[in-house]
This record gives sequence, C-alpha cells and structure tokens, in this order.
Amino acid sequence: MNISKAEYLISVANSKDLLKDNVPEFAFVGRSNVGKSSLLNYLTGKKELAKTSSTPGKTRLVNYFDVNDFRLVDLPGYGFARVGKSQKDVWSSLIGDYLLSSKSLVLTFLLLDCRHLPSEQDKQMIQYMMHYNLPFMVIVTKIDKLSKQALNLNIKKIAAALKLREEMFVAVSSQAKLGREKLLNIIETRLSLFENKE
Repeated sequence: MNISKAEYLISVANSKDLLKDNVPEFAFVGRSNVGKSSLLNYLTGKKELAKTSSTPGKTRLVNYFDVNDFRLVDLPGYGFARVGKSQKDVWSSLIGDYLLSSKSLVLTFLLLDCRHLPSEQDKQMIQYMMHYNLPFMVIVTKIDKLSKQALNLNIKKIAAALKLREEMFVAVSSQAKLGREKLLNIIETRLSLFENKE
C-alpha cells in the first residue's frame, strides 16, 4: 500500500462529536508514552502529522486523520498517574464510546511497549474489546531496544499474560524504521474485507 494522502482532520473532546460517517477507520489505543504518535507519523511517512510529546498523557482527545480513502484514529492515552480521576474517567468513557459507536471501525490496534508486561489497564482494554467482539491486533513498539532473542521471549510472555495467540502481534519500531510494510499490508487486507462485507 502506498500512502498518497495523510492529513489531520479533527480532534474531538466529547462523545457527541464523534464522527458518524461511513469512512473506514483504524483506531490506535494504548498507555500514554507507548509511542502512538510516533507510529502514526512513521506509518504515514509524515513526521509532523501527529504531535509527539515527551510528556506522557498529552493525547486527551480523539484525533482523526484522513489517509488515502480511510482514517487513522488516535485515541486518548491511558495509565498516566498525574491526571485526576475525573480526567481519567473522561478519557476512558471517550475511548469506550468511540469503540462502541463507530459503525465503520475496521480494526483497533492496541500498542504495548515490547520491554514491559501488560498493565492491568492493558488487560482491561483487551477484555473490553473481546467482550464486545471488537476486532483488534496488538502492536509491540520500540523493538529496536531489545535483541531479537529477547524480543521473541518478551512477545511470548506478553501473549501468555493476555491469553492471546502470537499471530495477533505485530512488531514495530518507529525509530529504527521496522514493521511498516507489514502493518500497511494488514490495513490493506482488512480494508478490502471491510469493503467486500458492505
């Protein structure tokens, strides 16, 4: 897949403003500082498409990006301790409302740092998507930080912790430019299945 267009569309802070059209969407969700913005920029080949920050918890909105004839959706990061409970509730409800209300959600990518076991919130997110039968895959990020042997071992541990098959995992590194083609191929395949279903 070639990315011919990638541009920021809109940011949404309230569930009532979530887009409800029929453009196919791929959502990205994960803990704050797991590398969502960097991955979106790497995936689209546009360095400044999604704003990256050294401060975790910066993505507090649902951010929509038009890419070719589909959308990438950056969901609020979770798990950052410095925000108050009310703010966390807003984020979690916004994530949940998006996942359940989007009629054109093709696939959700849950991002995990390959160096760490999943947090309780990561596990809850997986359980949530399984409970509502939402299609998802897991992206392990920052794979340049580990040797190949350590990475394979960690993926096995993460898969076991989440009770998932290893085939559901995609390994990427925005920094080392690894995994982009595989991810784009997954998006292209899922897109064609989604269109045929319609």
